[in-house]
Amino acid sequence: MSDVPTDLLTASLAGPWSLVLMSVLVVGDAFFVVVPGEVAVTALGAIAVTTGSPPLWAVVVCAAVAAALGDACCYLIGWSVGTERWRWMRAPRVLQALDWARRRLDGGMATVLFTARFVPFARLAINLVAGASRVHPPRYLALVSLAATGWALYQAAVGATVATLVPGGPLVAVPVSIVLAIGIGALIDLCVRRSRG
Repeated sequence: MSDVPTDLLTASLAGPWSLVLMSVLVVGDAFFVVVPGEVAVTALGAIAVTTGSPPLWAVVVCAAVAAALGDACCYLIGWSVGTERWRWMRAPRVLQALDWARRRLDGGMATVLFTARFVPFARLAINLVAGASRVHPPRYLALVSLAATGWALYQAAVGATVATLVPGGPLVAVPVSIVLAIGIGALIDLCVRRSRG
């Protein structure tokens, strides 16, 4: 009887819709920093190792495609409407992030696209500015796809590593991997903010 909650959790997280839900969260994460895209990938990485379903490679592929799609949509918004049309784009914090993104893109697009993939608000700013600046689309898409694949591998690997090292099945591996992913993300964000200041 004590295995029933574990079985229900495993069945729901390992079901066929888990990859779809994860992908929707990852795309949404490109626009809204509160959407837990990273958490979803990390959790499914842990589930993939503890249950075998969905396969880890499918988690990585779906996460990479969804991340690249979300970034490309932000790029298209920047391309079509610029970075000043809507009121939220003129808020002081947003203007500061967009200015930072412009300076970073001028310094080296490949490096900034790879780095920004791990910092939620920076990612949004970089992709909007890349579109508004009319960065060459094939080059942009190639770099964003590489960055999204690296990010997906990293996030899934965090969950998979925790699930391999921490005993207790999905009930333990998922929360531990989520806490670890959030902690690493917060640390990266802090480092980026300090380097800006």
